[in-house]
Amino acid sequence: MDEKVQIPVPQTQGMYALLGHPVAHSMSPAMHNRAFEELGIDAKYVLIDVEEDELPDVVLTLKDMGYCGWNITMPLKSAMVPYCDELSDAARLCGAVNTVVVRDGRLTGYTTDGQGYTDSLADPEAYMVGGDAKNVEAETVSGKILTILGCGGAARSIIVQAALDKAAGIHVCKRKNASFDEAVAFCWQVSEETGVPIDVVDMSTPQDLKWAIDDAQILTNATNVGMEGTDLMSPVPAEFLRSELLVSDIIYHPQMTQLLTDAKNAGAKIHSGKWMLLYQGAAAFKLWTGRQMQVEAVKNVFR
Repeated sequence: MDEKVQIPVPQTQGMYALLGHPVAHSMSPAMHNRAFEELGIDAKYVLIDVEEDELPDVVLTLKDMGYCGWNITMPLKSAMVPYCDELSDAARLCGAVNTVVVRDGRLTGYTTDGQGYTDSLADPEAYMVGGDAKNVEAETVSGKILTILGCGGAARSIIVQAALDKAAGIHVCKRKNASFDEAVAFCWQVSEETGVPIDVVDMSTPQDLKWAIDDAQILTNATNVGMEGTDLMSPVPAEFLRSELLVSDIIYHPQMTQLLTDAKNAGAKIHSGKWMLLYQGAAAFKLWTGRQMQVEAVKNVFR
C-alpha cells in the first residue's frame, strides 16, 4: 500500500474512521468521539485520507487491523460498493455506501445520508429564516415536491429516502454529461419500486432548472458546488430563489454556502448541511454500537 496513507493503529476496543479525500475539514471525529465519551464506550474515531486507487489496499488493511467500521465520504461512496460482502436495501438501490459495519470479517454497507437528511428536517434547531432561528417549524418530505441538485452518492441516498417517505414528486437536476443516462435509469428504478414520480432535468439549461425549482417546496443542493476548496459559488442563480422555498445544502464547510446566503437574502427558510451530518452520524453510530447517540449532547460540537 502507498506509504502516504496513514492508518492509525487501534489502541481502543473499538476503532472507527472516515475514509475520503479530502477529510481534514471533517467534524465527524469530534462528533463521534464525543458520542463515545457520553456513553462510556471505549472507542475512537479517526480520519484517513484515501484516494480511489488506494481504497482496495486500505480496506484490506483496516480489516486486518481490526477496525470495527468506517464512514466513506466523497468521492468514494460508490467506489466502496464492490468491497462490501452485503448491502442494505437502500445502499443497493443507491449504488452507494457511506457506512460500513465489520462483523466476523464481513463488511456490510449502508447508506445513512438519506435518513440523516430526513431526520434533520424534523429538528427545528436545524433551520434559520433571515438569520433568525426562533419559532421555525420543522419540515417533512412527505407530500412535498423536492428538487435535488446532483445525482452522486449522497444525492441518491436522499432521493431513495425521500421516495420511501412518500414525497409527492422529485425533480433531479443534473448536468447532461456522460453519466446522465445512468442517472435517468437510477431514478426510473427508484420510481418503479416506490411509486413516487421522479424526473431528471438538465441543470445546465436555465429554463429547465428554473421550472424544477418553481415547482418545488424543497430545494436541496447535493453537489459539491460551494464547498470550501472549490469556487465558493452557488449552483443556481439567486433570482431563482423565493421566500416560500425551503433551501437546504448538504455542504457543511462552510456552514453558510453562497446558496444559503442567497436563500437567506430571499427570505427563504434555510437548512445547513451540518445537521444532516449530525443525524447521518447518529444513524451510523447506532449501526456500529447498537445504542442511540446522545444527540443533544453532541450538538455542542456543532454549536
